[in-house]
Amino acid sequence: MERRQLLLFLLILGTAFWGVSYSVTKMAIGAYSLNVFLFYRFLLAVAVLSFIFWKYVKDINREAVKTGFILAVPMFLGIQLQTVGLKYTDASQCSFIAGLTVIIIPLLKLAVYKTNASLKIWIAALTALTGLFIIAIQDKFTINFGDLFTIAGAFAFAIYLIAVEKHSATKNLLYSNVPMFAFCALFTFLIALTDSSSEWFPQNNTFWMGVMYCALFSTAFMYTVSNISQRYLSAERVAVIYLFEPVFGAIGAFFILGENLTWRLLLGGTLIFAGTIISEVNFKTERLKLFVRKS
Repeated sequence: MERRQLLLFLLILGTAFWGVSYSVTKMAIGAYSLNVFLFYRFLLAVAVLSFIFWKYVKDINREAVKTGFILAVPMFLGIQLQTVGLKYTDASQCSFIAGLTVIIIPLLKLAVYKTNASLKIWIAALTALTGLFIIAIQDKFTINFGDLFTIAGAFAFAIYLIAVEKHSATKNLLYSNVPMFAFCALFTFLIALTDSSSEWFPQNNTFWMGVMYCALFSTAFMYTVSNISQRYLSAERVAVIYLFEPVFGAIGAFFILGENLTWRLLLGGTLIFAGTIISEVNFKTERLKLFVRKS
């Protein structure tokens, strides 16, 4: 298996972890402070990644810390805002709005860097977003308080992915991974200190199981794979792959929360998969192969 295909597989696996984390987070937070939850999530991720990538951690320099801070700000905002949104918006609605990242990225690149994505990426993004819309749209699609937070989080994630793409082109981001999560832990800790509802040691196993799951799988694993993959995959392609998240989210909700699997999931999931394939296939190469076979 080539490196790109392996990273593609790992990214899709990571979106499965992310999708399930919607249900896990809802169950874990309950009436507890989301900032305390996020603090422990980031702190555990720092501990685990420091152990796994110790050869990089011991050689961290000022530049790696600076890059970690630059990446931490939009990532923290994205997670923070969408976690707040999740408290006020149902999971499918939140998933749909979060998926707007796939459209926001090429628009931001066009506005800020004056660089336009290829037609193939636009088609892939719109195809996948259509699938996501089919999955998440309800009988009455409205924008509520939680939706506004989720929209803001989608913009933050778009900025994060663009920043990762920019820095991964010239740097090994494995040196910045631990500093990035450490800054996120610091940010959430400072916010939690101002939260009068903060309970630092909840006597609830679901809370701690949620912290462990989100720290290990949807944080340490997924963001590490994402940062590595963007040396080989563009931010637009990664964002399209992220649209698998609500598919796995619906499957996770079926098993964890007892929600039903619907025709929308099957049809929407097919379109998301088609969008991912469109973003990855080199049509010029495929046309050349077809021409050679015919000759």
